[in-house]
Amino acid sequence: MTEHITIGIDIAKDTFDVFISPDGLFLHLENTPHGHQQLLDALASRAVTRIVMEATGRYHNLLAATLELAGLPVAVVNPAQVKHFARALGTLFKTDPNDARIICEFGRRMTPDIRPAPDEQTQRLAMMVSRRRQLVDNRTMEQNRYGSCSDELIRTGIKRHIDWLNAEIKDTDDDIDQQIKVMPLWQEKVKLLEDVKGIGRTTLAVLLSMLPELGQLNRRKISALVGVCPYAHDSGKMKGKRCIWGGRSAVRAALYMAAMSAVRYNPTIQTFFERLRSKGKAFKVAMTACVRKLVTILNAMVRDNKKWVAG
Repeated sequence: MTEHITIGIDIAKDTFDVFISPDGLFLHLENTPHGHQQLLDALASRAVTRIVMEATGRYHNLLAATLELAGLPVAVVNPAQVKHFARALGTLFKTDPNDARIICEFGRRMTPDIRPAPDEQTQRLAMMVSRRRQLVDNRTMEQNRYGSCSDELIRTGIKRHIDWLNAEIKDTDDDIDQQIKVMPLWQEKVKLLEDVKGIGRTTLAVLLSMLPELGQLNRRKISALVGVCPYAHDSGKMKGKRCIWGGRSAVRAALYMAAMSAVRYNPTIQTFFERLRSKGKAFKVAMTACVRKLVTILNAMVRDNKKWVAG
């Protein structure tokens, strides 16, 4: 019989550790193209069921892409899930080889979904969107400093930096627009979503680059992925407050700002928001519900390839 193999990878900036189950084999390799090829050579004769690694920003991207190009099934998981799994196992010590073993065990028992990694163009758009968010955050901090500073010389320097940040943000917006134009599939989604009042170019870029699952999941799963799905907190006779948890914070933040605009200019979302407020719902609760309704509508539009119809 062919033996199915699960592999856990703990990856860092310069190296990565590999645990192969059920062989019990450890590998310690450099996080370089040469190290990646060494891993591929080691896996060449094995029937790999799943390779699991944590999302570690840019450190895992190249290795994940290399493995996927070789036709291997890769699952990139939330580090928090692995951390809680390790605690449930009673693991108190932390070393890189043991982390790889824990990740492997997580993959073997929890069988996380294997989803295709974003292509190079999508990754590039995501980095542009992240860079824009960093620039906007820096501008906000500088604007706060400008308002609280009384020294004219320092204020002049801050103002000069704010002007530079404004120019950089504009250039980044232009780069994002150009990047969106290189993918015909993106253009189809843009044509569908740009008519929705509240959805601007920045939000569109976030959805395209950071929520590629839009239109592929049901409404509950897409809401949970964004992080606006309310979870119960009940025990016995106690009925706790429902609250949201997890999800993709950058996508949620972008959609929250879109919902703020939609509450003012989109009749469907505006009516929904006012109905919730009239029932005594708190402002943030009502806004979160509007975000959830908005992402549900956008998901259905992309899934059914139908344009926005106000209702």
